[in-house]
Amino acid sequence: MGHAGAAAAAVRYLGHGPAEPPVRPRLRCVPEDERAPVDPAEFRRVLGNFASGVTVVTAPATRDGPAPAGVPVPEGGPGPAGFACQSFASLSLDPPLVCFMVGRASTTWPRIARAGAFCVNVLGAGQDELCRAFAVSGTDKFAGVAYDPAPVSGAPRLAGAVAWIDCAVHAVHTGGDHLIVVGRVTALGTDGTDRPLLFHRGRFARLADG
Repeated sequence: MGHAGAAAAAVRYLGHGPAEPPVRPRLRCVPEDERAPVDPAEFRRVLGNFASGVTVVTAPATRDGPAPAGVPVPEGGPGPAGFACQSFASLSLDPPLVCFMVGRASTTWPRIARAGAFCVNVLGAGQDELCRAFAVSGTDKFAGVAYDPAPVSGAPRLAGAVAWIDCAVHAVHTGGDHLIVVGRVTALGTDGTDRPLLFHRGRFARLADG
């Protein structure tokens, strides 16, 4: 299945396919009389000890068409899409694959699925505020943000990012309350900076000198 087919399948899965009902695998919930195996707060606290990089995943504008004059553009309307993402990783060298995880309730993911492609922007040490802006829903996340189109997908390649990875949607898998999105790398690059933005124990962090 090509990236267009994978994206179409992902859109149908989320109920955004043309005239098709939503198709969602059932998620097992813990009944009220059953104790959850791990307390969510403790899960978050312990896993917060794993330091990660910080990315912004972007996608090009889809073909939804412009909004009528004078009508505000709604969430999910025309324009590029993007969201802040910690759960990004390299997956395979041959073929070159990467992956990221996104919440099933995300309003940005359906737009990425429609586009069938995305660009992962690895943020630099001074891009805290940019990350916060892309972590908020219901706003124009690209207002005042400098970017140019990634060479293959056309997704926003953010200025100041220490690296970028241009991808086509390769596969989408379920993972509890998240989706696991696999991307096939079509182009990538770096500005040579070795100072990425990090996230550790609920706070932004930076590499120490030396």
